[in-house]
Amino acid sequence: MRKLIVTGIFSLDGYFDGEGGNVWALPMDGFFDAHNLERMLAADTLLFGPRTYLDFKGFWPPIAENPALAPATPHDPARADQQRQIAQLCGQTPKVVISDSLTEEETDIWAGTTTLVRRADGHAAVARLKEQDGRDILVFGSRLLWNDLLAAGLVDELHVMMAAIALGAGSPAFTAPVTSLRLFDVERQEGSENVVLRYHV
Repeated sequence: MRKLIVTGIFSLDGYFDGEGGNVWALPMDGFFDAHNLERMLAADTLLFGPRTYLDFKGFWPPIAENPALAPATPHDPARADQQRQIAQLCGQTPKVVISDSLTEEETDIWAGTTTLVRRADGHAAVARLKEQDGRDILVFGSRLLWNDLLAAGLVDELHVMMAAIALGAGSPAFTAPVTSLRLFDVERQEGSENVVLRYHV
């Protein structure tokens, strides 16, 4: 039985992004990259909604092909190396996209590693993935998708990076009340004001 883990960065006042859907309003620092790389190394399936999939598709493949394009290059070589590893793992790791809006052609850049599932079949497809042997199933971003999976009882853990910022506006991280969380780990990293909180659902 595999675990489905949702990981994301939220503001102190509970927003998933800033005004106008601006995710870059959140302080995605070296700790953020290190945490994401750690989670990806523990996973063998990435699960996406359509918007996050397209964002990843536009951002990571060029870095995998040319590490010099990593945003942290050249002022932070260690972080640039983490971003290079994330980019390569994004290309190599099997990806499942749950969407009614995307077409097979829109997933072609990662052909051979991407499976498109329609929303009506999403819960059943995720349940089947969880029943298989393997490592973690990881959800990045994809707020509407993971909220739906959370409501359906399919999420095992939330790994929330609480960002040291209050945005005052944006998309609320949660779309419905969640009361069944149990904190099991807190992680900090020197030089970062962000904190990772890990919860069992």
